[in-house]
Amino acid sequence: MIDLTIAKEGRAHNIARAREQGIIIPTLREMQHPEEIPEKIREKLTNVGLWDFNPLNLFRITWKNEQKEFGGLFKGPNYIVLPSELTGVKARIMLMVGKYFPTGCHKVGASFGCLVPPLVTGQFDSSFSKAVWPSTGNYCRGGAFNSKLLGCYSIAILPEGMSRERFDWLKTVASEIIATPGSESNVKEIFDKTNELSLRDDCMIFNQFAEMGNYMWHYNVTGNAILEAFEEIKGENGRLAGAIFTSGSAGTMASGDRIKDVYPTAKLGTGEALQCPTLLDNGFGSHRIEGIGDKHVPWIHNVKNTDLIVDIDDEDSQKTLRLFNEPVGQAYLRSVGVPEETIQSLSLFGISGIANMLCAIKMAKYYELTERDVVASVMTDSSVMYASRVKELQDADGPYTREMAAIDFHTHILGEKTDNMLELTYPERKRIHNLKYYTWVEQQGKTSDELNALWYDQEHTWDSAKADAARVDDLIREFNEDTGLLKNL
Repeated sequence: MIDLTIAKEGRAHNIARAREQGIIIPTLREMQHPEEIPEKIREKLTNVGLWDFNPLNLFRITWKNEQKEFGGLFKGPNYIVLPSELTGVKARIMLMVGKYFPTGCHKVGASFGCLVPPLVTGQFDSSFSKAVWPSTGNYCRGGAFNSKLLGCYSIAILPEGMSRERFDWLKTVASEIIATPGSESNVKEIFDKTNELSLRDDCMIFNQFAEMGNYMWHYNVTGNAILEAFEEIKGENGRLAGAIFTSGSAGTMASGDRIKDVYPTAKLGTGEALQCPTLLDNGFGSHRIEGIGDKHVPWIHNVKNTDLIVDIDDEDSQKTLRLFNEPVGQAYLRSVGVPEETIQSLSLFGISGIANMLCAIKMAKYYELTERDVVASVMTDSSVMYASRVKELQDADGPYTREMAAIDFHTHILGEKTDNMLELTYPERKRIHNLKYYTWVEQQGKTSDELNALWYDQEHTWDSAKADAARVDDLIREFNEDTGLLKNL
């Protein structure tokens, strides 16, 4: 599923550029186990900022960074556990923290998984090729960042309606930026621009919705980080009852596949916006949950392994964003017994992280989970990316009051119900899988045989993508050996 054929000329060019720019590439194994990163690289990282455009920050593409803006090394996985005082459910909701990746978002890992295999094989020739990153926001930020660190030209594509913070930062790193019409829900417009660029010989498209490198990275890195975090908190009788992730590119859903490989009884859910209920009932529309895409089913979503669809009203995510980021809102949460440690962690939530939390609450209510149960999810980014959205809410609704905070908490968090959910039968899974046809076969050049293989041929599709990590790591080691940089540190 991931083409690892060697293109000798391109590989030679990439080795020369890496040697010239001092680029050493980490393995997926080192992202899972950063304690195995060579000591000399760890020493150098103590003088590098988390967001610096320094090739050494490739080694910080891990869930295990110290929570420091400068000079941090590594620890256990970054996560928080939400108490029932905030969620209103007995189950523990465990959220992996994306803020402490370079760029402040775990999408830098997904884009690494897409770019590095063709780079180390030479299929992507950094002396000629341009890396095109179609995205609804964070993925193209991660792609542009990795491109810069790996000495590659980047083209970031995202909707013009995305938050100002994304565009401001991209101007400092991407070689080119293309803003397509619309907002979070306008994925087809992104694909249209991508298809136009794909006709150019110098452009290689890294479509996160279709790249198995995205799936491979999350299965091996995010999935194992979640399992490790669960082991830390499970206690004597703890049970990993489920995991749920808003769809986006569906890359993070691969971590759920990893969880189910270890805990087969765990339930795996996919969330989406109620305003665009594509998975729930073939619906369409527009919504405000930045960080997830819709109106299609991603190619890399292993629907056959999905148990539950959960739809979230985007008003819930917006009101909770303000509750979490207003001093009055935090004071109200403190007054109703939410622990101070939790209140201090609220800035770790971006909009999609809030949506993931709400999906986890609905999952816990639906399955009537208890104190022994854990539901896992992720916070893709943090509130740093959404200050302008909070300002828009302030302008629209006026000064925040204690009464508004009380209403928001009891309505949009504690008031979550088990409506707008669907537990998937085999035919329902097949129905969602078949929706891929209209995007990927009719529009994006896939074949019906390839589509059927995703459903019927687990060994040569999903299992193959999982196993490709070992071969990719071998190719990375051979690439580093040929540059000579690692042995000459």
